[in-house]
Amino acid sequence: MKRSSGVRAAATVVVSALTLALVTACGGDSGGSDAKALSAAELKKAIIAQGDVDGYEVDASGKQLPSKDQVKSTDDKCRPLANAMGGLPPGDSAVSSTAVMAKQEKKPTDKPSKSLADMSPEEIQDSLSGAMSLDMTVVGLSSYDGEGAEETFKSVSDAVKNCSGGFPFVMQGEDQKPTEVKPEKASGTGDESVAFTVKSDLEDGDVGTTHVEVVRHGSTIATYYTMNLGLMMTDKAYSVPAAVIDAQAAKLK
Repeated sequence: MKRSSGVRAAATVVVSALTLALVTACGGDSGGSDAKALSAAELKKAIIAQGDVDGYEVDASGKQLPSKDQVKSTDDKCRPLANAMGGLPPGDSAVSSTAVMAKQEKKPTDKPSKSLADMSPEEIQDSLSGAMSLDMTVVGLSSYDGEGAEETFKSVSDAVKNCSGGFPFVMQGEDQKPTEVKPEKASGTGDESVAFTVKSDLEDGDVGTTHVEVVRHGSTIATYYTMNLGLMMTDKAYSVPAAVIDAQAAKLK
């Protein structure tokens, strides 16, 4: 399969498209007009870090991710979704922090493998997709004064409904072509959570599916954007890893 611009963007963790949502409210409401945003130092301490989730490597440098001016959408109502896909604050936040979670590769076994010459086309496809079937999740935190977090969360849940037919945008100079945003069950963590899938057109008629979840923890918004290139190639199901969401939620309590 040829690499498309969407796949290239995905491979650099600034992927091609996504989103859809189902809103789940859970216990207490710690937002409101008296809420205070966390400081930059507090967010940096709160973002998920190396060692918080077994089996994952964490890069909190932000080098792979786009800056705010590198994500452009002509449709303002869909902009929160485009921002969440790039690890950016979905709303207008002065402080934010991001981390890229990459699932570590499994150690090779002693079982001898076939050479390419001895493999059938189906075995070659399975081998390639297996090697690339590693979850990569961009985790973003942003914090807001007053009712900013509640308003930002609402803008995301509204966008899931209003942008269900897709929305074009540009990320780091690459055209992204989400064609469908569809809600899925959210984790139920935090005060409010919404989850959605985004299907995007790639090249040669291929379609790629990515997953997003947005959670409000009081005055702080957590975003999770997950892609798995191997499973995208075979159209097999996957989701935002629950272990990542739970670990980040624990650091925001």
